[in-house]
Amino acid sequence: MSIFPTKILLATDGSEEATLAAQIAADIAQKTRSELYLAYVMYSGTFSNEGFRSEDEILAADDPKAKMKEVEEEFLDYLASPIKADGGEVAQAQLRLGRSDREIISSAEELNAGLIVMGSRGRGGVRRALLGSVSDSVVRHAHCPVLVVRK
Repeated sequence: MSIFPTKILLATDGSEEATLAAQIAADIAQKTRSELYLAYVMYSGTFSNEGFRSEDEILAADDPKAKMKEVEEEFLDYLASPIKADGGEVAQAQLRLGRSDREIISSAEELNAGLIVMGSRGRGGVRRALLGSVSDSVVRHAHCPVLVVRK
């Protein structure tokens, strides 16, 4: 039995800290010969355009579900592209809807991940106390070790 994880979940939000976390996760995955999985969580109460397709274009399509699937794949490819550009591999990328902390933990459990890697924006004490921190919640509730990356 190895002490190294066989599956690493990279939770990303596209921020600068998440980009740094992606570099570190890819490096760990390569050095430990682990599979790297990527998860992006979008709050289910909002529509995120991310600059790829407009909501009108999706709704006007002959098959809006197929168009949305195309947009999802395009977005996940975009998130994985820096890892691939550095020679890393992403075993699977997924878009999840819901509360970030819960979806990250759920995804890690489903994958049986041995490590979760994520960035932290480092909110101040009052903001963090009022709004909570996704990384704090994941650290407290995850079934496996969590590496929180700050710039």
